[in-house]
Amino acid sequence: MKEGLKDKSCDYYFDKKENVSGSVATRHYHSFFELYYMREGKCNYFIGDHSYDVVSGDIILVPCDIIHRTNYTSRSHSRLLLNFPESFISPVILEEIKAMGYLYRNRAISHQVESIFAMIEQEYMRNDYLSLHALRAYTEQLLVLMIRHGGSGNHKNLGNTMVEDTIKYIQQNYMADIRLTSAAKHLSVSPEHLSRTFKQKTAFGFNEYLTLYRLQRAEQILLNEPGRSIIDVAYACGFNDSNYFSYKFKEHYGISPSKIRGGVKPSNHANPLNLRENAN
Repeated sequence: MKEGLKDKSCDYYFDKKENVSGSVATRHYHSFFELYYMREGKCNYFIGDHSYDVVSGDIILVPCDIIHRTNYTSRSHSRLLLNFPESFISPVILEEIKAMGYLYRNRAISHQVESIFAMIEQEYMRNDYLSLHALRAYTEQLLVLMIRHGGSGNHKNLGNTMVEDTIKYIQQNYMADIRLTSAAKHLSVSPEHLSRTFKQKTAFGFNEYLTLYRLQRAEQILLNEPGRSIIDVAYACGFNDSNYFSYKFKEHYGISPSKIRGGVKPSNHANPLNLRENAN
C-alpha cells in the first residue's frame, strides 16, 4: 500500500448523500468553493441576495465567503458535494465558472456529469500519493464540460426588492446598533411585515442573518488585522458586549476569536477535510 497523501497544503472534500429523508436547512459561508449537484429531489438555495429553486440535474456554484442557506423541500433527496480552495483550480477555468452565476442547468450533460463524479468518488476513496493530482484533473474536467456546453440561465426566483434592500441595509450598517425596527423604519414597512417576508424569502431570521454577517466581518478583521484587540473587533462589528461576541463566535466557529488570529482553522464554517491519510 502506498503512503497516504503527501501534500497536505490543499483541502479537498467530497460528500455523497443518497435518499435522505426529511427537511434539513443549513446556513453558512466558508473559505472554499462549493459545487453542489442535485441528483434527485429539490431544494431552495438562498445565495447572496437571491433564492434559487434547485431540481434534479441542477448544479449550484458558490464562491468563497458568500452567505448561503439550503432548505430542502422534497420528501427525500440525493446529492453530491465538492468543496475545494479556489486556488485548487486554474484561474482561467475559475473565472469562467464564476461568470456563469450560481445556478447551472443543462440536462444534456447529466450523464457525463454523473460519470465524472463517479471517478471523483473513486479517487477520493483511493487516496494515494497521486490522488490530489487526479482529483484536480477530474474537477477541472467537470468544470470545462460545464463551460463548453453552457447552461440555460441563472434561474433566479423573482427578486424581492424589500429583501434585497434589507440585506444592503445590514451590509452598510452592521457596525451600528441596528435592529429589525430600524430596518423596517428605513424601508417604510412594519417590522412584522419585514420579518415575515425576509424569513419567507431567505429562510433566515433578520437577527440570524445580521449576526452571521457581523461574525463574517469579525473573522476577516481577526485574520487581516491581528494586532486589534478582541474588544475593538467586537465593537467594530456591532457587538456591544465583547463577552457576548466571544460566545457567539465560539458557538459558530468552534474556536475563540483569539485562536483564529493564531492560525487555527474554524471547525464549522470552513471545514473541508484533508484526504484521509490511509486508504482502506
